[in-house]
Amino acid sequence: MKFLHNAALLITIMTPDSAAFVTTISSSSSSNCNVASKSKTRSSSIADSMVHRNYRKRRTTTSTSSSSTELNLTLFPVGGDAATSVSSSVSSVTSTILSSDIGDVPLVYSVALNAVLFLALKSKLNTMLTPSGFWHAFGLGCGLWWTLGWKGWTVCVMYLFLGQAVTKLRFKEKAAAGIAESRGGRRGPENVWGSAATGLLCAFAASNINGQVLSATGISSELFILGYVASLATKLSDTFASEIGKGYGKTTFLITNFKRVPPGTEGAISAEGTAAALVGGALLSAYALWINVISTFPQLCVASVAAFIATNVESLIGATLQEKEGFDWLSNEVVNFINTLIGAFIAVTGGKLLLGM
Repeated sequence: MKFLHNAALLITIMTPDSAAFVTTISSSSSSNCNVASKSKTRSSSIADSMVHRNYRKRRTTTSTSSSSTELNLTLFPVGGDAATSVSSSVSSVTSTILSSDIGDVPLVYSVALNAVLFLALKSKLNTMLTPSGFWHAFGLGCGLWWTLGWKGWTVCVMYLFLGQAVTKLRFKEKAAAGIAESRGGRRGPENVWGSAATGLLCAFAASNINGQVLSATGISSELFILGYVASLATKLSDTFASEIGKGYGKTTFLITNFKRVPPGTEGAISAEGTAAALVGGALLSAYALWINVISTFPQLCVASVAAFIATNVESLIGATLQEKEGFDWLSNEVVNFINTLIGAFIAVTGGKLLLGM
């Protein structure tokens, strides 16, 4: 948990009333200056030229040492014992980070935590995201931790890692066939928001940060959280279906008429991809249940079913509208957004009607 300690320390720095930077000069440097001064005073006239040269040498060394120590900034709260106060501040921040409920995480905490984590994972994330995608994902991460805390944040992280892992399966074969994801599977800003914009909207609504969304819609925070999980489960379900279908599907059919089509065709489905869609949606929903983002097994079932239905609706949209005349605006990213919106809507509706949430 070293990253958590570092993040808590960074937050302590960023909080205006918690700490201050103070420049300290080491006592050894001051001592060296005094020795040099006394040495000059006691120099005899017989060795004046030699002492003068030695003094100049020592003064240069001391000046350099003083300059370097002036850059040694020590962080401690104003007043009180430094170590104890910093330790107490860091412990308090860490406790807040881990125990915060929905919507209780200050934005400054979220930004600091994501800064530490994204820097720590930068080398790995650079293999998954384009440079601009990295910063858009950072913004998304800040929003999710701010609204849902660390548990809700990790649901999106789990989606990213699982989606990337399945995208890399048989990637060379898919690339040779011309049906692999572009940029080596790395996600750009359009992918980030196409996949997670619905989730962020649900997260914001669930947190009730502005104090109006819940009362205006009549939908509970718990339902919006279910919608959040279902939206990301929908996208992972779609990714599983697409990547497994392209990599391992023996026979692919168009969903509208079951006519055989080449793998990678918009609206194409396969038995392998369909089974994978079930697994992908259920896998992310199960993780959300495990860390208590959603609270019951029936909620897991609703999110998983919603994801599966929405993924098949996405295939229908792809087969009937995408790449058709007049629908040039219907890019993969727009379809992904619609797909996740449908998954969240089905989950929220199912939770309200079937589970009485």
